[in-house]
Amino acid sequence: MEEKYETLKIQQESPNSGVFNLIINRPSVSNALGVNFFSEFPKVLNTLDQNPIVAVIVLSGSGNHFCGGIDLKSLAAIADDNSGDQGRTRERLRRNIKLMQDAITAIERCRKPVIAAIHGACLGLGINIVTACDIRYCTKDAFFSVKEVDLAITADLGTLQRLPGIVGFGKAMELSLTGRRFSGDEAKELGLVSRVFGSREELKEGVHTIAEGIGGKPPLAVVGTKAVLIRSRDVNVEQGLDYVATWNSSMLLSEDLTEAISAQKQKRKPTFAKL
Repeated sequence: MEEKYETLKIQQESPNSGVFNLIINRPSVSNALGVNFFSEFPKVLNTLDQNPIVAVIVLSGSGNHFCGGIDLKSLAAIADDNSGDQGRTRERLRRNIKLMQDAITAIERCRKPVIAAIHGACLGLGINIVTACDIRYCTKDAFFSVKEVDLAITADLGTLQRLPGIVGFGKAMELSLTGRRFSGDEAKELGLVSRVFGSREELKEGVHTIAEGIGGKPPLAVVGTKAVLIRSRDVNVEQGLDYVATWNSSMLLSEDLTEAISAQKQKRKPTFAKL
């Protein structure tokens, strides 16, 4: 029996598809997310990662918005948790922040590519989530804001670490300090998203086509490309080259390689084993 989650739901694109939809599922509050999300999200990602049928994960939101940010009730509870010894209170707060950070970093730990399909609002926590995703697309009417500064918070779940590498340091500084709202079209200009679709239906169809295309590629090469790019982002070129040399020395000589070459020669669609 499929496990039920309070903040998320999983849908396979079709019975024979390797594309799985992971949907943020709190539409009644614009997909604002509370403490339950941070325990459920890494658990669900790990489950999908370990499932050999899953090739690509598409992350989206139910209802009218992708993610309205953090649930203000959860934020208020954190702010009110200052009873007892201040040293212990602050140590506990640090542990909670680290756990929440780890829940978002689970996107990068997931071997399978995670594509963000963004519509409506993508605010605060939503930015933390999508900047950890591997590819991002949005609708024309999507809107974004690095909202934490307006809530008296220094964004602490990844935006300030990942956004500069995506849009550039100066642009990330401006967006983070002003907290201003920006459109889907500007997100494309900034490089935050790769493409803007005219409607939610076009987004769904377009991302489905892209995800199925990635899902049809050699699985070891797909997970290797993700792993090496993420590793290379955080090291110098020489270290990145050394890492990919080690990776390919262990992964290159596979049945995927033999099948890819044979399919090219025979001008047919390749068939790869599940990962």
